Amino acid sequence: MKIENANGAEGCLIYSHITQKFFFRVYDNGSFKDYDIDHSDLFVRIDDKDACFYEREDGHMTLDHSPETLGLK
Repeated sequence: MKIENANGAEGCLIYSHITQKFFFRVYDNGSFKDYDIDHSDLFVRIDDKDACFYEREDGHMTLDHSPETLGLK
């Protein structure tokens, strides 16, 4: 088994509607690796100008694309 420290790794958190799970994609020179996430409390920093938090009146909270991208503005 190959083990590599992941601290400081950059990638993309992706949700699969097919499996209904998240995975972490790491890009490297035009290729990528997808990692299942078994970590129970992983800290993530969002670095995406198109990301917005939404809080509805009923209390439901969502992280999604910007209103412009979703065609809401």
